[in-house]
Amino acid sequence: MNPCVIAVNLSPTHTFSKFSVDFINLLVGLGVEGDAHCGKTVKHRSRLKIRPIPKNLRQVHLLHSELFDELNLKGFDIHPGQIGENITTKGINLLALPKSTRLIIGTAVIEITGLRNPCYQLNNLKSGLLSEVLGYDSNGNVIRKAGIMGIVLKGGEVEPGDDIIIELPKKPFIRLGKV
Repeated sequence: MNPCVIAVNLSPTHTFSKFSVDFINLLVGLGVEGDAHCGKTVKHRSRLKIRPIPKNLRQVHLLHSELFDELNLKGFDIHPGQIGENITTKGINLLALPKSTRLIIGTAVIEITGLRNPCYQLNNLKSGLLSEVLGYDSNGNVIRKAGIMGIVLKGGEVEPGDDIIIELPKKPFIRLGKV
């Protein structure tokens, strides 16, 4: 199966979950038009306390639908948009992509900036969910499974069914860290 988009989601207010829509419009350097996190500077309320307010490296949140399958096996019934992602994908290991990978979706281009750092709000959605998407490997390193974040390099509409083309950056690859 070719990597593709299975859902697109947005919320005009700072709600945790986003609503599935027919398409989203990505704006260069801003993010998802009409979404509360759209803008040149960070819009996440937990990060607004930082001075100066940092550049928005979290314009678009992408999440692999395979996580839903994994969570379902553990008794969590999660659907696209509920974890707050803008783009739900299938057939791509988002977490394994290196930093600065470019994803071409329709006419839009997103550059990956890092891993989403999941927060306690996941437990407000479903009790125990945070511990299922945030864990540790055998060496004590944090494992984050709640998707990746990116910036919009080229705008355009994205809708379910769009193929995703992956352009890896030049080597050496840099592992994704939290952003």
